[in-house]
Amino acid sequence: MSSRLITWFCTMAMVAASALISVSATPSVLAVDVKADQFANVNLPGDLGQTPLQVYFPETEHTLRGYFLDYWRANGGQSVYGLPISEPFASANGLYSQAFENGIFQFVLEMVWTDLPSVTLMPIGQHLLDDRAGSFREDGRRGGGGGDRRTGVWRGVDPAGVTATAAISAGGTWSESTGHTISGAFYDWYVAYEGPYYLGEPISQPVRERGLTIQYFQGAILMDHPETGVRLAPLGREMADHLGIDRTPASGSGLPLFDESLFYTAANPNPLGDITAPGKRVIYIDISEQLLTAYQGDTMITQTLVSTGLSPNDTERGQFHVRYKLKSQDMAGTVDSSGAVVAMGEEAANSAGTGEYAGQEAYVVEDVPNVMYFNYDAEALHGAYWHNNFGNPMSHGCVNLPLQMAEFLFGWAPLGTEVIVTD
Repeated sequence: MSSRLITWFCTMAMVAASALISVSATPSVLAVDVKADQFANVNLPGDLGQTPLQVYFPETEHTLRGYFLDYWRANGGQSVYGLPISEPFASANGLYSQAFENGIFQFVLEMVWTDLPSVTLMPIGQHLLDDRAGSFREDGRRGGGGGDRRTGVWRGVDPAGVTATAAISAGGTWSESTGHTISGAFYDWYVAYEGPYYLGEPISQPVRERGLTIQYFQGAILMDHPETGVRLAPLGREMADHLGIDRTPASGSGLPLFDESLFYTAANPNPLGDITAPGKRVIYIDISEQLLTAYQGDTMITQTLVSTGLSPNDTERGQFHVRYKLKSQDMAGTVDSSGAVVAMGEEAANSAGTGEYAGQEAYVVEDVPNVMYFNYDAEALHGAYWHNNFGNPMSHGCVNLPLQMAEFLFGWAPLGTEVIVTD
C-alpha cells in the first residue's frame, strides 16, 4: 500500500473513530436512560455504519442497540451469547460494556482500526474461578479453608508433558501465557468462534462440574452438553449481581421487538438457508473461483459470483472483519502507468487531473452502493453497477458484488462479521 493510500485510509479512520456517540442522542436511538454521567470518561463507539436501531427483548426486559447489536448479530446472537440482561454501563475497567446471559461485551476503541474485533468479553472467568478454587498454598493445600480441592485443574501444565503433548497431537493447542491446553470439541468451538479474541486464554483444564465437562477461559466458560454439544455457560447471568451490574428492567415503550427482518431492505437473491439459523456469520471469498459464500453457523445462507482485484491490485488474502459501512460512497483515486492504485480520495484524483502527479491517472466512481470495508488496505465489499462480468477479476482490490446481492449482504453482515479471503 502506498504512503498516500495509507494516509487517506488513516484519515477516514480517525474521522470515524472520533465521531463518538453522544449519550444525549435522539430519543429513538437512546430511548432508555443510560445515566449519561457514568460515560463521562469512557470511549463510546463512533459512527462506523452500525445499525441505528434500538430493539427490545421482553424475555429479559432489556434493550440492545447500535454497535453491540451489530456485534451480537455477527457473532451468533442469542444462540451464542444469549439475550441482554443489562443496559450499557461503564465498567470498573473503564470500558463501555453490556451484560448478556453468557458474557459481558466490552468496546475497545484501540482495536477499531486493526484487523481484529473491537468488541471482546470482560475477563470475568477469573472471578468465578477464584470463587471455585479458593486460595491455595504453594504446596497445593487449601489456605484458610473453602475452595475446590482439585488444584491440578487450575494449574498450568508442562508444555513437554503428557497432557500438553496429547492435546497438541490431537490438533489442539497449549497456551504459553497460562500454561493450559485446549483440545477436542472445545478447541473446535474455540477456533470457529474466534475464541482468542472473545473468550481469551484458557485458565483451567477441562473439569467436571454439575454433571458436565466444562473449561474456564478469561472471559467465558465453555461446557459440553450431551444434547446440544459445546456452548457457552451462562456466566454473565451468574456473575452480574456479584459484579454489581445494574439489571433494572428497561422500558420497551416505542421500541420494536427484535426481529432479524428489521435489518433488510432487499431479499436474498440466492436463498440457500434460513437467515435465522443459529451460529456466527462468516463471509468466505474464494479468489480462484471468484466466489463468495456466506454462512451462519453450519448453514449456507447464500452464494454469488464476484469480481475481486485485477492485477496489480490483487485483493489481500487473510482473515478480516466488516469494520466500516457506508450506504453509498464516491470512490476516487489515482493509478500509475501499470494500473496500480497509488492514492485514494477525491483530493488525489483532482491533483492528478491537474497534472500535479506526473504519470498518474485519476479515476472517480460515483455513488458506489452498499460499501462494507473489511481490511486495512481500504478494500470493501460493494455493489457494482458499471459491469456485469462477475466471475472475473475486475476491481482495484475491492470485491464487486451484483447489486441486489450487495444490498442483501449489507443488511445481513453487521459490523464484526468475519471475512475470510483465500486463494
